[in-house]
Amino acid sequence: MDTARFHGIYPILYGFFDRRGAPLREPLRLQVEAAIRHGAHGVAVLGLATETGKLATAERRQIMEWTAEAVGGRVPLAVTVAEPSVHGQADFIGAARAAGADWFILQPPAAAAGLGEAELLRFYGAVAERTGAPIALQNAAQYLGVQLSNAGLRTLHRNHPNVCLLKGEAPAHVIQRLIEDTEGVYRVFNGRGGLELPDNLRAGCAGMIPAPECFDVQVRIYERMRAGDEAEAERLYREILPLITFLMTSIDTFVCYGKRLTGRRLGIAEVHDRAPCQHPTPFGLAMLERLAAGLGPL
Repeated sequence: MDTARFHGIYPILYGFFDRRGAPLREPLRLQVEAAIRHGAHGVAVLGLATETGKLATAERRQIMEWTAEAVGGRVPLAVTVAEPSVHGQADFIGAARAAGADWFILQPPAAAAGLGEAELLRFYGAVAERTGAPIALQNAAQYLGVQLSNAGLRTLHRNHPNVCLLKGEAPAHVIQRLIEDTEGVYRVFNGRGGLELPDNLRAGCAGMIPAPECFDVQVRIYERMRAGDEAEAERLYREILPLITFLMTSIDTFVCYGKRLTGRRLGIAEVHDRAPCQHPTPFGLAMLERLAAGLGPL
């Protein structure tokens, strides 16, 4: 399956909500336009930044459709699929594909946390069989509670070649070993807010899927690395590293503060949280302002 065009920096969009907790369309459009304006190589949606675990299926589908319409085929669109059943994931992929999405990142169902790897392989395999689309897995035990071993990933691709991408959530040295153990059959994107971005590229990652708060700088880092200017890439990375370190202390922290920073850079006047959530503190907001002082409007 030709996946060579899937590479680079894919900001994964934040979900924004009104005072009652209903998803908002306009902030999605603003994030998409900023992504394209600043040279993002693709856009992703419905991951942890989009708070997909707090959304009903109808809300996930609505956000997917709004995003696909906003992207309009200008860059590749990756959609995370978090439905709890094989049929649910396959149906969601079908709808997203019809809307214009290009590849799909499967999250394990919540029930998988109590099951063995063999059952998880069967689950992913059954979804893959129902679609000919390029499939990725979000292999993220730290955040989702379960993941496949490197040997399991090798087996899954051998049995289902359209499972050919991976959303990792691990340190660069762990990702390098994964790429080595799976003999390069996966195009791997790491997440973790863009931590260790230069080293992830050295490890063999095709790109990164960070949230949008400083993706414009991360695009520049990626392009500098591709051009062989590692010194400039490292300089840019050092400028944003304290901010990323603060945001990635937990998923709740990065959603709480990262979304507010993204909103500020996009000119969104009010940011409302969807419960359950972490609420910002004055001290935390002061830290955010200091760490993001060098970032202007998107």
